[in-house]
Amino acid sequence: MVVSDKADPNPYTLRPADGDTGDALRDVELELSKRWPENKLEPSLDRIEALMDILGQPQRSFPSIHITGTNGKTSTARMIEQLLNTFELRTGRYTSPHVETVTERISLDGAPISPERFVEAYRDIEPYVQMVDAAQPVPMSFFEVLTGMAYAAFADAPVDVAVVEVGMGGSWDATNVIDAAVAVITPIGLDHTDKLGETTGEIAVEKSGIIKPGAVAVVAQQQLDAAETILRRAVEVDATVAREGMEFGVIRRELAIGGQLVTLRGIGGEEYEDVFIPLHGEHQAHNAALALAAVEAFFGVGGARGGQLDVDKIRQAFSGVSSPGRLEVVRRSPTIILDAAHNPHGARATVSAISESFGFTRLVGVIGTSGDKDVAGLLEAFEPILAEVVITQNSTHRAMDVDALAALAVEVFGEDRVQVEPRLDDAIAAAVTLAEEEGDLGGAGVLVTGSVITVGEARLLLGRK
Repeated sequence: MVVSDKADPNPYTLRPADGDTGDALRDVELELSKRWPENKLEPSLDRIEALMDILGQPQRSFPSIHITGTNGKTSTARMIEQLLNTFELRTGRYTSPHVETVTERISLDGAPISPERFVEAYRDIEPYVQMVDAAQPVPMSFFEVLTGMAYAAFADAPVDVAVVEVGMGGSWDATNVIDAAVAVITPIGLDHTDKLGETTGEIAVEKSGIIKPGAVAVVAQQQLDAAETILRRAVEVDATVAREGMEFGVIRRELAIGGQLVTLRGIGGEEYEDVFIPLHGEHQAHNAALALAAVEAFFGVGGARGGQLDVDKIRQAFSGVSSPGRLEVVRRSPTIILDAAHNPHGARATVSAISESFGFTRLVGVIGTSGDKDVAGLLEAFEPILAEVVITQNSTHRAMDVDALAALAVEVFGEDRVQVEPRLDDAIAAAVTLAEEEGDLGGAGVLVTGSVITVGEARLLLGRK
């Protein structure tokens, strides 16, 4: 194991340019940072419901599509948003965590709200947040306040439909004060087991809590225990279920330059042929099928009504989809890929996609994780495709200590395949050097992964726009 001198990680600035707006946004982020972080929970909807009451129930002023699951939520949300925008609906999208700047979490018509609007949204609800804080035994968390900001911003816009991703779980997630007509459940794996449950079936209990009475539940392929739990919830609340592989799915897919070409079957039974998706990996094809089914359900297509959406608009929408930090190629010679896989389930999907879509002869990993994940499982998933790894850490308090992460990496990869560079910029440079040692730049690559935060900071360092 090659070890660099221990140093504090570089405090990367995920901010807009300096100026009054930048200062105002920094002030808001500082205030939000003093609240409970997203990984600290007090499972209850009391605080967010109290805020919604004071604000006049803004979340009731627009229809919504609610998304939960373990992996693929943000990519699916972005696909749904793109489809709805192509059908000329004004959208609000709320996703987490952000890749580079907190404003990304709240989007209107496919673009993050401006820093000015973000500050305004916070200041507008700040007095009411303080009222809730004073009345509740536990003050509102960072995520709860952001959720309140998003719903207020969507109502103010106003949007035609909101696409909302849960933060964690479902039943008691702050987003679950909406009454979504369509509930989307991406594949459920083992993550946050200390909070959600030890099996996929137990985790599905929390996640299926977003399925509301009379809604349509659009469900990806699941482990048997998770599928049974979701179906049980749907029966309890008299919801309609559309299941991948049964009512909708991926019919065909083939690799294409810059992505893949797929044929999708919608819940109306019709096929959408020659749909280009500029994203890599079989999992993204399944995300696309899920997104299409969700939009069909929203428009009332399927079931006894049958029908099909305009296939040209479907093609147009998917051809414009992007998902930053998800198998995103940001440089060539050597190729540098950013991927936000942060649990074994996501890492396995990434490994499969890289093996299918890229012909690397030597791939070096740059890995920086959070401390509350199954890090050993993630490293084991990546081990078959990584010649060497450079262990690092991102700049946040949630980052796993670089020495502790390196110790785990040595157990998985062996000492000779592990190098330590506490600073992310040094880690990327070291990985590029290791990749180039192969002598064939066309077959050399670097994968930066382990955390959305690590990927976001790498994106800034590499100048990705």
